[in-house]
Amino acid sequence: MESKKFILQEKDIPTAWYNVMAEMPVKPRPMLNPATKKPLTPEDLYPLFSEEVSRQEFNDTDKWIEIPEEVRDMYRIWRPTPLVRARGLENALDTPAHIYFKNESVSPVGSHKLNSAIPQAYYCKKQGVTNITTETGAGQWGAALSLAAKHFGLELAVYMVKVSYHQKPYRRSIMQTYGAEVIASPSMSTKAGRKIITDHPNYQGSLGTAISEAVELAMSTPNCKYTLGSVLNHVALHQTVIGLEAEKQMEMAGEYPDIVIGCFGGGSNFSGISFPFLRHNFSGERSTRFIAAEPASCPKLTRGVLQYDFGDEAGYTPLIPMYTLGHDFSPANIHAGGLRYHGAGAVVSQLRENGLIEAVDIPQLETFAAATLFAQAEGIIPAPESSHAIATAIREAKKAKESGESKVILFNLSGHGLIDMAAYDQYICGDLQNYEIPESEIEANVSKLEKLL
Repeated sequence: MESKKFILQEKDIPTAWYNVMAEMPVKPRPMLNPATKKPLTPEDLYPLFSEEVSRQEFNDTDKWIEIPEEVRDMYRIWRPTPLVRARGLENALDTPAHIYFKNESVSPVGSHKLNSAIPQAYYCKKQGVTNITTETGAGQWGAALSLAAKHFGLELAVYMVKVSYHQKPYRRSIMQTYGAEVIASPSMSTKAGRKIITDHPNYQGSLGTAISEAVELAMSTPNCKYTLGSVLNHVALHQTVIGLEAEKQMEMAGEYPDIVIGCFGGGSNFSGISFPFLRHNFSGERSTRFIAAEPASCPKLTRGVLQYDFGDEAGYTPLIPMYTLGHDFSPANIHAGGLRYHGAGAVVSQLRENGLIEAVDIPQLETFAAATLFAQAEGIIPAPESSHAIATAIREAKKAKESGESKVILFNLSGHGLIDMAAYDQYICGDLQNYEIPESEIEANVSKLEKLL
């Protein structure tokens, strides 16, 4: 009987994260101080982030960065995660392609986000920090950080994008169960939130808005640091445990991926599954394709511009070299709340500019059709975010059928959708729709950006 799952032992959990910046053919451009337009240093980030992640953010020389034993101890709660051969999906598609997925939905909070939440909370605790803040889109990052904060004895305030706060009340409940304070963003608790509400009273929020509020609270609260669930380099670094495990598991399966796929919001999911495999393309050993799958309603990699932009709506963050739709872009209220972000991380943006990765944008209805087929074929109901990767894998499997090629496809199932069933209800009832952004709207947003590239 052929294996369905490929399982590693706890001793196989990676002992170091892979730092892609150390081997990139072209390094990312530096983040800039928005006032001086000068490159930042790690010390410039110390007031906002823990010192250790600030150093990791700028480390472009060390290929491997050791995972602290306290972090690996917590990883053992659910890691290593399974690699699964999606034979049911292959049969449903009648494709010669071999489809595998890394199942990150088995974590206590149901997603991959714990991979970075734990080290970020650990570094804050080790530094003597008592309070942390963050933002969350769909609530997966907020739930992960809530668990990590409680484990290390930190007080946490989470600004949750308002539309998701109401669409996904049980994710809010998870965060509150772990002891976090959850605030719908935009809120009246910060200057940034009050301005947005005053200017746009019915605004349902975005990740950029929530980041502004979380940053403002962190900077105005004693012994408090901000933590981030995506976009920046240190977050992508922590997530490489996904791809490092998957490498070993693909060896167990006796195959190597021709195509690696991750859904894309700010980059944590895609980076985690892709970067460890990408290093073999750098060396010339392999020629794997890497595809970032983003929503058609928030298409920064496919329709945005490469420019320096703020990571938040109010302009509190450094200027980041990114593919962006403009920091004041207002995304549609799609159910993949974790992907409703205006920009892409600097590393992914650089890789995209150099043609080392690809990007596709997927309409909302196609993602739910793919999710439903996957659930019926494999038994797992996926998160709306993960469904973008599934839809892309299905597209590639159909191409393989048309060409008669037996491609090996690997995608990251970054989370389950058991707390997203209201979205599935709407899909089943025919109440969801696609959102297409007019080019004029994108142009209006990006035309406001200062041309620094």
